Amino acid sequence: MNEFLFNILAWIQSWVGSWGWTMVVFTIMVRLVLTPLDIKSRVSMRKTQKLAPKQQALQKKYANDKEKLNAKMAELYKKEHINPLSSCLPLLLTWPILIAVFGAMRMAANTELLMQLGQILNNETPTLEPWLWIKNLWMPDSFFAASLPDLNTLRVIPTEQWTEWFSKLDQNNLPILIKDLGLTVESFSKDNLAASIQQIAAAMQQNAAYVEAVAVKPGWTFNLLITQFSLINSYNGWLLLPILSAASQIFMTKIMGGNQAQPAAQGQPNTGKFMQYFFPIFSLIICLSYSAAFALYWVAGNLVSMGQTYAINKYLDKKEAAAENSVAGEGSVK
Repeated sequence: MNEFLFNILAWIQSWVGSWGWTMVVFTIMVRLVLTPLDIKSRVSMRKTQKLAPKQQALQKKYANDKEKLNAKMAELYKKEHINPLSSCLPLLLTWPILIAVFGAMRMAANTELLMQLGQILNNETPTLEPWLWIKNLWMPDSFFAASLPDLNTLRVIPTEQWTEWFSKLDQNNLPILIKDLGLTVESFSKDNLAASIQQIAAAMQQNAAYVEAVAVKPGWTFNLLITQFSLINSYNGWLLLPILSAASQIFMTKIMGGNQAQPAAQGQPNTGKFMQYFFPIFSLIICLSYSAAFALYWVAGNLVSMGQTYAINKYLDKKEAAAENSVAGEGSVK
């Protein structure tokens, strides 16, 4: 699945010419494919919302008999032709797609970062992938992340991509800074990979321009309780995507949830408040930790989802109003 999505991303990029805008185009495509399910989900949620008074009445009546309450709730849903799970379908599909997209973009990021690594090891100026304010789309959008690959970035690249990268190098003309290290394809096997990466990271330190770019600005290290942040000389971005991811997640939760939150049964915790805070914090952490490309996909997905939700709600409002007017008209004729 990862490779399939990677090929789609690469195909879009070949037309668009920018990996950043490729993320935006791909996001729109995914959301369009999910639109029919979004409409079905929204219809189901509206029907369920209208049942709220009846649900509350059942909860009050069978407050001390949960088994009876569940049975009566099931009868109510069946009578009203509502499938509670239908409102969850887009979410159930979105998460596997999100995980697969992350894997596909990780493949793309690793390929591009290894290309940049080869240029650094050859004392060349690496070819970055800029997008608007971001210097390198394959590194996090942050003041505290370098725009060039570092040791932590190299460690997450799997052995098969390391092997593929090294195999494609001219073995008789290896990059200057590693030509005397005695590296072979076997050096990137699972057992030897960590040591080889350490050797390569040490070799990168011989590139003066690279050392200057990834150096920490003196006096700009902030110690927190569980971690610390340091301002990098050649920082990669302005933290906009992580902040936008959290902000858009908050707005999306409000727009998509709205007044359609389901009443919790007596004695059961209401998870609505928890989810309102969990997802924004989760999205902030994810977008701070991973590449700007993934953060861009996340933010674009939230924005497109909000726009879709607004449009779907307007469409359903008009549809319901037309149906009510039709019923009222038939009543007046009678």
